[in-house]
Amino acid sequence: MEKKQSRETLCVQAGWNPKTGEPRVLPIYQSTTFKYDTSEQMGRLFDLEESGYFYTRLQNPTNDAVADKIAQLEGGVGAMLTSSGQAASFFSFFNLCSAGDHIVSSSTIYGGTFNLLAVTMKKMGIDCTFVDQDAPAEVIAAAIQPNTKVLFGETIGNPSISVLDIEKFAKIAHSNGIPLIVDNTFATPINCRPIEWGADIVIHSTTKYIDGHASTVGGVIVDSGKFDWDAHADKFPGLTEPDPSYHGLTYSKAFGEKAFITKATVQLMRDLGAIQSPQNAFIINLGLESLHLRMERHCSNAQKVAEYLAKNEKVAWVHYCGLKGDKYYDLAQKYLPNGSCGVISFGLKGGREVAIRFMDNLQLAAIVTHVADARTSVLHPASHTHRQLTDEQLIAAGVAPDLIRFSVGIENANDIIDDIEQALNA
Repeated sequence: MEKKQSRETLCVQAGWNPKTGEPRVLPIYQSTTFKYDTSEQMGRLFDLEESGYFYTRLQNPTNDAVADKIAQLEGGVGAMLTSSGQAASFFSFFNLCSAGDHIVSSSTIYGGTFNLLAVTMKKMGIDCTFVDQDAPAEVIAAAIQPNTKVLFGETIGNPSISVLDIEKFAKIAHSNGIPLIVDNTFATPINCRPIEWGADIVIHSTTKYIDGHASTVGGVIVDSGKFDWDAHADKFPGLTEPDPSYHGLTYSKAFGEKAFITKATVQLMRDLGAIQSPQNAFIINLGLESLHLRMERHCSNAQKVAEYLAKNEKVAWVHYCGLKGDKYYDLAQKYLPNGSCGVISFGLKGGREVAIRFMDNLQLAAIVTHVADARTSVLHPASHTHRQLTDEQLIAAGVAPDLIRFSVGIENANDIIDDIEQALNA
């Protein structure tokens, strides 16, 4: 039996295995189309009777190599790159839901995903109920309706830095015959693999730590291959009944454990087209090659910064699950024993106005609409990413009006702390 490689080795080696005389580095296949000798060959590809490349909107060798690397890192059977993390979220939901269906989601999720579920998908006839992810299992389960198709949460909430009890959510989902989708963006597969704790689908905004350099926007959907769609065929007709756009092909029968990710690729990507460009996939791969090194530094730096903030008399509160006494410390020890992420949320005495003045005085840390970059950055979500939410929605989403989201980079930790100190003094 072949020994499974470590995550560190997969970051560097997985996805692209060149043969003799082929490029050592993953090439950029910058082509929309791929040539075939006969019309019959091309026809078999369009009928999904054979696998191969014919149009980059559906598949591209560069993209597939990167998707395969991420699938291996997460322990899934297949993956699909998307143009953004938002596209990955939408595709993962819409692959299972249609008008009249329902989703249950943790309320402490990224503001863009909250808006997607609460506003945009509602216009498509898909409703969402938001729950307190820390509530007892029976309370969360009570939100599930006969037409519920998905349970959703984030490994580490953005920007609340809450930690999802993945096992609890997985048991609730599976006892109700639905899959659990987990956004693993902040933890990355280096620090947590949700599939090992019962998640069925894992998504990422690869824009964040996976790229790690604020160079390219992207997303990915990873299929665990573990959910039995046929056992719940009445809930998921899109996967278990014939697709008229492919001559009556049934995904669960034709593709088995890869049914979900195949349908997402050949149906949703075909029709909605939110593709990753091969150039961007190449950049993401460069980020993946150092992901294991960067995450270690992000986490060790963030731990030092969080400890400094926790002791500072000008700081009102700090949320970082690596701090003993933090609400999510015990869950972090279970799911994230080697570190969580580089993002800290905290508030200053004096509230929102003081928070804004503090941010304006930072010199090393930049105010940007981004997070999880090699460079330290900062944001005030109530004024920026979550400004479309009311104060009630902000609090429900775990975003206090005075919350500062501080994304600790990979610079020297003492320099980051010095910058915070001078800004607090100013």
